[in-house]
Amino acid sequence: MKNTKPIVCVIIPAFNEADAIAHVIRDIPLLVDEIVVVNNGSTDNTFLTATEAGATVLTENQRGYGYACLKGIAHLNQRAIPPDIVVFLDGDYSDHPQDLEHLIDPILNTNMDLVIGTRVSYLREPGSLTPQQIFGNWFACWLMKLFYGAKFTDLGPFRAIRLSQLNSLNMTDKTYGWTVEMQLKSLRHKLNYTEVPVKYRKRIGVSKVSGTLKGAIFAGIKIVGWIIKYGMR
Repeated sequence: MKNTKPIVCVIIPAFNEADAIAHVIRDIPLLVDEIVVVNNGSTDNTFLTATEAGATVLTENQRGYGYACLKGIAHLNQRAIPPDIVVFLDGDYSDHPQDLEHLIDPILNTNMDLVIGTRVSYLREPGSLTPQQIFGNWFACWLMKLFYGAKFTDLGPFRAIRLSQLNSLNMTDKTYGWTVEMQLKSLRHKLNYTEVPVKYRKRIGVSKVSGTLKGAIFAGIKIVGWIIKYGMR
């Protein structure tokens, strides 16, 4: 990391998060240089609410978590001075944005490239993760340990990564596999990674993935598919 103050930017994919997005933006620490909300085909007032809260708001009408993340990354790469660190978090207020300072600390001080915010049980509000999410996270991390010797314990969306290393991963997944793709490619590229325990609460509104049977099934298939596909290379 540079000796000068690092530039930190945040990307928040958001689909119909008008009730939550202002809370998320409000709680992000002042050390962040730019907050980028990617309005991912919302049909509510997400765009207006995020704009009024002070974020840079982009539009990605092709729905999918990965589509939104890729849109945000492209924007940051086009800045006159791109950031050193990119932080991803959800727009539903389940993450605690104040934990961002703890999340980036290993990058700033211990030469880490990637830091995952792990939603440990003792910091997690009861009911904030569904049983299928808890099992799915455990199973995916178990598979990554089995195939690659990985030490991940969560696929949490709240994460920080050096922009230079993120660009080197050549991320491609457009939907549910985004988080596991980043972790798998980080293993293959031998990035320095660690986890930081973060608080987690019940989201505002209904999840578009875990809140529906279809979403949970497709997410599970996509995540396991990524792990198996990478193991066969």
